Order: sequence, then C-alpha cells, then structure tokens
Amino acid sequence: MNHRRGDIVGRTSLSTPRPPAGHHRTRGLALASAALLLLGGTAVATPAYAAVPFEVQSLDGSRNNVAQPTWGKAGTAYARVAPARYADGVGAPPAGPNSRFISNRIFNDVNQNVFSEHRVTQWGFTWGQFLDHTIGLRDGAGPTATPANIPFNPADPLESFTNTLGVIPFTRSAATAGTGTGTGNPRQQTNTLSSYIDAGTVYGETGQRLDWLREGSADGNPANNSARMLLPDNYLPRRTSRGNAATAPAMDVDGRLRANPNNAAVAGDVRANENLALTATHTLFAREHNRIVSLLPSSLSEEDKFQIARRIVIAEQQYVTYNEFLPAMGVSLPSYTGYKPEVNASLTNEFATIGYRAHSQIHGEVEVESERERYTDDQLAAFRAQGIEVETDGDDVELAVPLNVAFFNPDLVPAIQLGPLMKAIGAESEYNNDEQIDNQLRSVLFQVPVSGNPDCLDGPDLPQCFRGVVDLGAIDVERGRDHGLPTYNQLRQAYGLAPQTSFAAITGEAGDTFPADPLLTPGNEINDPNSLDFTKLFDIDGTPVVPGADNGTRAVRRTPLAARLRAIYGSVDKVDAFTGMIAEPHVPGTEFGPLQLAIWTSQFQALRDGDRFFYGNDPGLSQIKATYGIDYRRTLAQIITSNTDIPASALNPNVFLVPDADLPSAKCRVVYAIDRSLPKYFEGSVKITNLGTTPINGWNLKWRFANGQTITLIVNARDSQRDADVTLTNSFFNAIIPAGGTLSAIRFIGKWDDTTNAKPPNFTLNNARCATG
Repeated sequence: MNHRRGDIVGRTSLSTPRPPAGHHRTRGLALASAALLLLGGTAVATPAYAAVPFEVQSLDGSRNNVAQPTWGKAGTAYARVAPARYADGVGAPPAGPNSRFISNRIFNDVNQNVFSEHRVTQWGFTWGQFLDHTIGLRDGAGPTATPANIPFNPADPLESFTNTLGVIPFTRSAATAGTGTGTGNPRQQTNTLSSYIDAGTVYGETGQRLDWLREGSADGNPANNSARMLLPDNYLPRRTSRGNAATAPAMDVDGRLRANPNNAAVAGDVRANENLALTATHTLFAREHNRIVSLLPSSLSEEDKFQIARRIVIAEQQYVTYNEFLPAMGVSLPSYTGYKPEVNASLTNEFATIGYRAHSQIHGEVEVESERERYTDDQLAAFRAQGIEVETDGDDVELAVPLNVAFFNPDLVPAIQLGPLMKAIGAESEYNNDEQIDNQLRSVLFQVPVSGNPDCLDGPDLPQCFRGVVDLGAIDVERGRDHGLPTYNQLRQAYGLAPQTSFAAITGEAGDTFPADPLLTPGNEINDPNSLDFTKLFDIDGTPVVPGADNGTRAVRRTPLAARLRAIYGSVDKVDAFTGMIAEPHVPGTEFGPLQLAIWTSQFQALRDGDRFFYGNDPGLSQIKATYGIDYRRTLAQIITSNTDIPASALNPNVFLVPDADLPSAKCRVVYAIDRSLPKYFEGSVKITNLGTTPINGWNLKWRFANGQTITLIVNARDSQRDADVTLTNSFFNAIIPAGGTLSAIRFIGKWDDTTNAKPPNFTLNNARCATG
C-alpha cells in the first residue's frame, strides 16, 4: 500500500475557562460537602476534594505556583520571549509575501514521502498532539477574533487545487482582555488551557466538564460520582451518552462529523475527535485511569480513588514525555535539580505559535495490520465504502486509513478497535520534520470530499476530490504574523542564536541561486513547477534510492531551498520565523534545526522545573507506591499492553522507535543497559556486535544522552562527552571486532539526577546506524 504524507493538527476553537472547582484538601481534612458558588446569578455546585495524602492539583493550573498563582493558569495570556512585533506597534499584523504563495513553493511536497531520519514512529506526532492538547489552546472567538482571510490565486502556475471559496479562511486569535490599547500595551493572545502537563486531555479544565466525564450523576458534585471515568463499552462517551446531548460538554465538530455533531466523542479536551489516533489516545488514558482505580482497595472513598488515579495518570503523562518522547526527538535537557518557584511554566507565544508546529511529521495514513477474524465482512465493506484500503492475506488483514478519512470520524476507533490502532501507530515511521507538508493538511484540511469519488483521498489524485482549499502551512505563517511574533532572525537572537546572513546559511546548502537547467524557465524559476522536482532520494543509511520510492529519509530537489527562499523574501531579515525555522538543517542526533531545538529545550525545561507537581518533585507519588504498590514509571508500551489485548511481545519496548526488523539491515547492534541505579549514580554497560561480514578494525561509538547524564568512569574504552553527545573509542587491546563477534566488556559509571534516566534511542558505530537491543 502507498504511504501518504499528511498532518494532524491542533484546532483553535474556544474553550472558555471557568473558575476552579473547589479548593485543595490535604491529609487530615475530612471530605467536605459541596459548596455553592454564585456565578452570574446562577448557583453552581462546586466540589470539594477528598482527604488524600497529598495536595490535589487544580484543574485549571491555578495555584501551582504559590507565590504566582496565575502562572500557567487557564485563561491567561501566553508569555513572550521576544517583544511583540506588529506593523503599528499595537496589533496590526506585519505584511509579508502571500502565505499560499509561500506554501506552494516551500511547503509543497508534490506527493514525495520523506521519513524520519531517526526512526521516530507515528507516536512522535500522535503523542506530540496529545501533549499539545494538554497544554495549549488559543482563544479563537469573540469580537476581536476578526476574519483575515488569505487571498487565493487560481492562476498561480504552482496551484493544483480548485477553490470555490475564493480565499483560504483565516480568523485572527482573540486579543487578551485589556491588551492592544497602545504601543506600551500591544495585543496579546490567551491560552485557554492550563500550561502544565496535567492530563487535562483526560480530565478537562473545569469541574463541570469533569463531573460529566465521571461515572455517576452529572450535577456538579463529585461527592456522588464514581471514581471511574465514563466509558460505555470501554470507549469514550458520546454527547448522547447521558441522554440529552444539549447538556454534554462542548466538543469541536468538523468534516464528516458536521452531519451528526451529537455523535462526537467527549473527552477532557474539545479537540478529541480531530483524528482517530488522537481519539484512540484519549481512550487509552481514560482506560488507564479506570485500571488504576481497579487496583485500589474498596475501603477508600470514590473521591480518594479518583484523585489517586488522577495523580498517577498525570505523572505517567509527564514520565512518557520526558523519558521517551523528548529523547526520541533528540531533545536533551540538563539534569533535574528540583522545583524552582522562580520559573514561569506558562506556555510562550513563540513555542505555541511557531516552535511546536511540527506539522511536516504527520503521516498521511494509519496502516493497521491485524487478524482477519476481528472484523466481519460487513465491517470490511463499510471500511472500503469510506475510502479505507482493505487487503486480506489469509488470516490477516491490512487497513490503510487515509488521513482525510481519519479526521472527525470517532466511530472508526471502536470499529477498528483500540489495540490494533495502538500497535499501528508505533509500527511505522512518521515523516521527516522538514519544510514539506502533505496536501491533506496543506490544501484540504478537515474538508469533506466530493461525493461519489472515494478513490482520490490521497496522493496525486487528491485535487479531484475537493473544491476548497484550507492550507495549514499558510495558516502557520499567517498565525505568526497575527500574533506579532518576531522574524526568523529576530527569533534566533531571542533564543541566543546568531542571526543568519545568507539564505544558504539558513538551509545549510552550498548556494542560494537557481541552477542552469533546461527544465527550468530562466529568470522565472520560482514560478516553474519543475523547480519542485525531486532529483535524488536516500534511505536511512544514506543509500541512494529512486525518487518516488517510499523509504527515503533525505531528498534533493531540482532547485535549492535557499534559492526559493531568496526569490520569495529577497532579504534574510524578512523571512517569517516559521518558514525559516523549518528550513534549517537538523542538529545531529535530533529531529530539529537549531532554532526549533532551542525553543523546545527552553519550553520543556520550564514545564519541568516550574511545575510544583512534576513527578520528580514527588508530590505524593512515593506515598502512593508505598501504600498501594502502584508506580507511575511506566512506558507507553506498558500502558498500551495493560489496557488493550495487544501483548508486550507485539510492541517495540520503546514505541516511539520503529522496530529494527522493519528497517534496512544494520551492520552493528548495540545493547545499552542500566545495570544498577544508585542515588545520583548508575552503573551501565554496552555491548557491540559486528553484524557485518568483515572485521571492524578501530571503532568509535556515539550516542546522545537526554537527561543530563554524564559518564564519570569507564573501563575497556575511552570516552569523551560534549554536552549531551558521547563518543566511546576503542582501547588498544579491543580495536578489532571480528565479523559476527561481540565486544561485551565495556562498563561505566554515570551520574544522573534520580529522576529520569532515559536510554539513548540511537547509536552509530563509525558513523553507521546500529540496531539496538
């Protein structure tokens, strides 16, 4: 089956924050009766929390920082790293090249798939979105959220889509109340969610939403709720699950779901229906909450059980993020040294609007391989009718779900089943984090295809299926202008990076001029469709493959990216921050260029260090483990195995990495082990196996630490470490590793922070990729 490039994105719908429900309760305080709070003249039941042996974290992020109780709170303005940049200094977006014009020349992948160079699976973007929907959602409604549609030029020679709308719809983010009054008080934007990694995707930001999501009566009083999340048939509830859909929490509806909005699944975040991978992940963690509840003794009150399970789920989301997700992406943080109340964990505008938009990574389809007996003939026929490719092979079946079919289609999750979906997300590589965005996001985001044409939902035939254009890449550029964010060079300087002085310096290419090529129009190369041709393609090991192949991780086009940027912008200092950021070559060992890596590093360190409830600060977690034997330190694979019928043997232990068996054969294998953990130190070992047919004579082994670890003592190798990057070199007596032989005597002592000690995800031996495990 063909792989198609695509993207799954965070919506920008309004989720109006409400006052926090109740107050913290600590050990020794009895369960209080529900209080009544007068809101706008209406009496609303405000739940009080139970007597659990730890402080209960607020739903909306308030009071996380005791001295600064609004830091990170839902409904507050995004923080800024750099000053706002508006055309008038107040709130008018700065001018720039038409963003669809940019998109057609920079973001257009012309249906060539380019995959992650570090074998990051689709869990990279799926977890990224699940996390994004935990910590950020701009306010996109109200009188200041005015239309600012992007002009569409049907005569553009690089345009392949029909747009009967005539424009690309775009609405400005609402201005934070009280801002935009003058140059001394420029327009700001509001984050409607808590900035903290607090499993808000599971529980929501308000007591009202949480009350509906829990089993029991939905009357605003958790004292009469069950500890369990409402999961009819073990899947997310629908808006009709409690009878009257009008009383259900608001959920975003688009695409196919518009025809039946009451069928929307309900979860902690309004965007849970955006795509089936996201809906499935919401389902997984609601199940995980209920699984933890089932492990707690019946002698506990329902509220105690609920709060203990919530504490564990929050810590699990944090642990997976810092132990698996960020290391797989190549983000290295310094060692954790404890909670720092002076650190503001609020999401920054630069991170939320530019830095965290890695839309190029999103895979264009989800490929599910499962047992044929899971599905009836009628189900398979229904899948085909929706545009899902179905292939059967004896007792097995493969379903390829195009991204467009996966959008706002919550029925697919129980139909395909949670286990096969969880396995599928971790079975195949996501796309490379580059400047190329698939047309399913770059041109037809969330749109419903024309009727009677189910076979053009991806690939080169996609324009035949749609009559409107919604371009996520163009919107990303426009949103940066809307929020008054700096130019590319200004943003580099804000993050401590030197400004670039040429377009070739941005992209890392040899030059920024168009080549003399008979297939290009001299003097008008920027408008020539042949300028986007792919001329070279390489696989994960640098081996050339034929352009158009489906296993490339690096590509070369007919014209340099730098030349196209130069033709569009003219001056390096006019490049939009988003465009320049994704045009940068990657820092070795990471999925990011220098600017995006700096933005991620800064924000995720603040989210860790400025969170009083971060798992490394141990807010009640050791008490829970000591009392009930429940530990939050679980991998995503373990969480999947515990909540589905997929056994551990069917998953890679680190689901963020493609299994070695699904990659080209490596010529070496590395087994990295943490043999013993001690306070501040750990003992580790490394085994190197030569899988080649000739001896290795002299070697150096490289990896990247993710959590500030350092090697302090090593035997049978020489080591050097520069920041996170480690290089081991052979000693004089073990330089030769025979063909098929294993060098197993390398042992070391390392220093760690007693909080996170992720295993390095990737290794190279003499600059060649090694298999792991």
